[in-house]
Amino acid sequence: MGGQQAYLEAMEHRRAVARPATDEGYRASVDRAVGLLAGRTRCRLAEAHRHLLQLAADQNRDVADIAAGVIGMLDVPEPADGRSPPATVLPAPGRSSGAGARPGEPWVGVVQAVLDLLPGHCALLTPLRDRRGGLADLVYAAVTPEASAPDGRRGSWLVGARLREQFPESAAGERWAVYERVLDTGEPAELGPFTIGEGRFTVRAHRLGSALFTTWVCHGSGGGESDRIAGTEQLGNLGWGEWDLVSGDVRWSAQLYRIYERDPALGPLPTAETEALTVPEDAPLRVAAAEAFARGERVDLTCRVRVNGRIKYLRTVADATRDRAGRPLRVYGIVQDVTAREAGARRLADVEQQLAEQRRSLHAEHELAARLQHIILPIPERPVELPGVKVVVRYLPAGQENLVGGDWYHAAALRDGSVLLAVGDVAGHGTLAATTMAQLRYSLRALAVTTTDPAELLGHLNRITCDLDAERPETAATAVVARYEPLLRRLTWAQAGHPPPLLSRGGRTEPLARPAGPMLGVVEDARYECAELRLALGDLLLFYTDGLVEHRYRGLDDGLNAVIRTVDEAVAAAPRQPLAELVSRLRQANPDDDTCILAVRPTTGTTQDLRGYLRSR
Repeated sequence: MGGQQAYLEAMEHRRAVARPATDEGYRASVDRAVGLLAGRTRCRLAEAHRHLLQLAADQNRDVADIAAGVIGMLDVPEPADGRSPPATVLPAPGRSSGAGARPGEPWVGVVQAVLDLLPGHCALLTPLRDRRGGLADLVYAAVTPEASAPDGRRGSWLVGARLREQFPESAAGERWAVYERVLDTGEPAELGPFTIGEGRFTVRAHRLGSALFTTWVCHGSGGGESDRIAGTEQLGNLGWGEWDLVSGDVRWSAQLYRIYERDPALGPLPTAETEALTVPEDAPLRVAAAEAFARGERVDLTCRVRVNGRIKYLRTVADATRDRAGRPLRVYGIVQDVTAREAGARRLADVEQQLAEQRRSLHAEHELAARLQHIILPIPERPVELPGVKVVVRYLPAGQENLVGGDWYHAAALRDGSVLLAVGDVAGHGTLAATTMAQLRYSLRALAVTTTDPAELLGHLNRITCDLDAERPETAATAVVARYEPLLRRLTWAQAGHPPPLLSRGGRTEPLARPAGPMLGVVEDARYECAELRLALGDLLLFYTDGLVEHRYRGLDDGLNAVIRTVDEAVAAAPRQPLAELVSRLRQANPDDDTCILAVRPTTGTTQDLRGYLRSR
């Protein structure tokens, strides 16, 4: 079984070069696609996974196939437009730089995207160092929307401000030394309670990358129902408002000011200004909502508004207290910022459309590759009678329709009365693999005019493949070429990184010991060796490509052993017509790769053991 081991080692190398197809790779591909989809559309991982499964179900395709399309389309840097946080990992803890992380650095954008969804008071502060390396100041780099400072600034308005400006007393006290110690050692600390103005605070500080992450709680602020309502508003990113149509009074909650990014000191926006913020294309929606409200209906409207140059999606649910005639007296409503949800849904739709376009393109390529393959690789329906041998060819396409491969065969009589047999496999799939397959197959046919030595033929094919690789990088192939001399019943064969033929003799099947020979297209001056074998009547020789033994759900050993069992069973079941029995059993397609099978049996020139079988088909 030394040939089998050599084959397994060669296939492991080829798998690493051409296409990973392990269970771990399968799962990793799906997980990678889910992560990319969730990160790009900013939806939850579970939602992205459900969407991936739904796409696979709708298109009746394997999830890994869909995942590959997502990875191919999304695994590229996303444009930095200021609104989409780049997928950059945080710097490793302990790697504190002298200048500190700046608010505009990509990883800070990731932190800000997380803080945007959190209630409470949190801030990421980046250190500014003096010439001696001491802590000179801390700069707000990312904050929660609820974070505030004594000068009235809140949320994103704090970004870029310095802590010494907001809390000058902290620089002279113990807190500053604690902040510096947390940055230098990485050990978290808790400070307080201490008094600032009229409030008492407790601060917790942690090192995050090269920055300081702080959270603080204000004690004795009243708490109770109002705090719970404010927390609910913050968590749901919604605010409430009331419009007294009799007195003209308008009240907004604090969160509604945050949604519209308006200073509370200015009071609520006038109705005319609020309507002016609406994106013109959504104006008909507001008109229809106003008409429904006039009819006494509750309004539930989602439309786009432009706030400080950015588009937000706001959902408004409004109702009114009315008089007996149905005229509104007081209007009250809830406004929720659903920008993240709507943007995520829109991105999912965009991704789905792009995937559909990609699929149409792949389908067109598949159709072209399939036609090309059928033209250049006709599969004979009947057995081929050649001098001293009978040959049956079967081609099993991959289970996935878009995986048209580069598997090929050759079986023809030579001018000296011998027979040339070959099978090969070009790495990859699609039009490129099919065209490369055609070049190798027709080159072998032409080269057989100059030499019939299998090793020399493989040497020529290797140089052709190397030339193709110079034009199209990563072009590689495997092949086995054999010459059969019927008078001597002698088979001379050579291989290039290809699985060895299987020989069935006396009811037992084994791989032939492989002569040396690397893959085609890897080493320019590669040398190939030949091996010889005397065939006897009753022998059965099986040439095949690796799709017959490789499978995503089993190892190479299991795949090869399964084929050997099938050959033994076929010969035992029909010793007089083993070829017919064998090809009828080897008809299950590999979902990941095409398979080409060339079954050969020595004859005396009078054996016609496949006619009945083929007529019945």
